Amino acid sequence: MKNLAAISLFSLCFLAETPQLMAQEDYRFDMGGGVGMTGYLGDANTSTLFQRPSWDVELLFRYIANPRWNFKSSFYVGGLSGDSADMTNLFPSEETYKFSTIFYEISELAEFNFFSYGIGETYLHLKRWTPYIAGGIGLTAWNVKGTSGAAFCIPFGIGFRYKPSKRVNLGLEFLMKKTFTDRLDGPDLQDPMGIESSFMKNTDWYSTLTFTVSFEFSKRCATCNYKD
Repeated sequence: MKNLAAISLFSLCFLAETPQLMAQEDYRFDMGGGVGMTGYLGDANTSTLFQRPSWDVELLFRYIANPRWNFKSSFYVGGLSGDSADMTNLFPSEETYKFSTIFYEISELAEFNFFSYGIGETYLHLKRWTPYIAGGIGLTAWNVKGTSGAAFCIPFGIGFRYKPSKRVNLGLEFLMKKTFTDRLDGPDLQDPMGIESSFMKNTDWYSTLTFTVSFEFSKRCATCNYKD
């Protein structure tokens, strides 16, 4: 009887501790930064995205809704440059133009993971790596030759993320940014062909290819096995 009582007491203690042992670390937020390169498409470069690549730095804050969906706020600082002398086409005036600028961008994106992303919670079949797609809206500001400007943009693209540990994420993301302006490359290139700008014509684009490192924090649920 003493042995049976001891075994029963041990079993009760084990069952009482099981929820704690089975609990998974699940975090609401992710914060980090990254560095990378930029490309430009516009009046000074109409075909080759990385003809004159430049740099970018990103700060990011991400809300982790679930293993498939994230919502990211980003702040970018980067460089853009172009030279119409690189093109085979000539402007009507036969002049060449070049520019360089530093841009600042804030954006809000929704990200969809192709696989359920994470470590632990085996019943959810989580993977520690996944490709994903992203899209959203942003605001870009710049200054070229003393002329400042700002315009809305639509960032969209693809990425890949990998989780080397429970709270650390490594990512590589490529985004195209369509701007609603023809002035990103400066006043000299606002309308060199004499064609009125429209939504899909004669507006400037740029891209960011960024490697990021981020860290998750704020536990969602410390003693249970489901998301609230």
